[in-house]
Amino acid sequence: MKELILHTDLKREDSIFYYTTCGWMMWNWLATALASRATILLYDGSPLIAGGRILFDYADAARVTVFGTSAKFIDGAAKAGLKPNHSHRLTSMKALLSTGSPLAPEGFDYVYREIKKDLQLASIAGGTDLISCFVLGNPTAPVWRGEIQCRGLGMKVEVYNEKGRPVRGEKGELVCTAPFPSMPVGFWNDPDGAKYRAAYFEKFPGVWCHGDYIEQTAHDGFMIHGRSDAVLNPGGVRIGTAEIYRQVESLDEVLESLVIGQDWPLGNPTDVRIVLFVRLRDGTVLNDALREKIKRHIRENASPRHVPARIVKVPDIPRTKSGKIVELAVRNVVHGHPVKNLEALANPDALAHFRNIPELST
Repeated sequence: MKELILHTDLKREDSIFYYTTCGWMMWNWLATALASRATILLYDGSPLIAGGRILFDYADAARVTVFGTSAKFIDGAAKAGLKPNHSHRLTSMKALLSTGSPLAPEGFDYVYREIKKDLQLASIAGGTDLISCFVLGNPTAPVWRGEIQCRGLGMKVEVYNEKGRPVRGEKGELVCTAPFPSMPVGFWNDPDGAKYRAAYFEKFPGVWCHGDYIEQTAHDGFMIHGRSDAVLNPGGVRIGTAEIYRQVESLDEVLESLVIGQDWPLGNPTDVRIVLFVRLRDGTVLNDALREKIKRHIRENASPRHVPARIVKVPDIPRTKSGKIVELAVRNVVHGHPVKNLEALANPDALAHFRNIPELST
């Protein structure tokens, strides 16, 4: 209720929609809006019907005031060339919420340029384990390009460096340094609490470490650079995966991508190299010219350290039922390790595309 009424400014006369499955925490979040006496709106089906316009059609027809979706949906709408501000009225929409993965600065540009100029764009982030957000929107504050607006009220969020010291303007671990109302108190079948402590408190004793690689900005906002357990470390330099996705997925030829660190050399790993998997537009060939274009774009807009050693085309990217790509599962497949929690994947068959790839053996 705090997040809905205070951070989202949800009122009794509002109607709120969030595109979510019933298995994602955002379903619980949406259902809670009933406690504020607002109207909740549901949609069952693919968001890609009618060329990706179906949810905007719904927003107009139902006069949605708070529209919730994922960064992937926003990226997909941009790739499809949708311009809802020309094709729809959207007069009632006052806020657009995005979660599931980091929303790139270019996603902010697209929302304000092609969806609606006068709304609050709130990128929000938290976790299923707490059914809550650590960082999210603030209807009384400005929206800065590429930034999550603020900490959640009641959440003592900090960014810690490797030495466990709070930092600003540097990338580090998202931590919460004091207990919070929805903090889990334990795990099922974990009588001595060992698994619980290992999951959250092992890295910084007594401090909740959430596993996001994050940065606090000069505006007291936050930028998430990916999961910290998926951070790339070529040559000892830490790189957030979102830094690469932002560059690769701005290219028209690339619909979607996934990046991992591959232990290298094989059999005696002393370092990692960056491997980039891409799903391309129909009819697009991954030839030397496109590979060089991708590398040049990353080098010029990120750094030479971000440039992948290998770029591989795949027909599909595995994702969870809530739409999140699964970097660790792909990394396990590439290294010949078992993959846990296959039941959480919406398309587990896609993992087969990442097994025994010849380009990754040299």
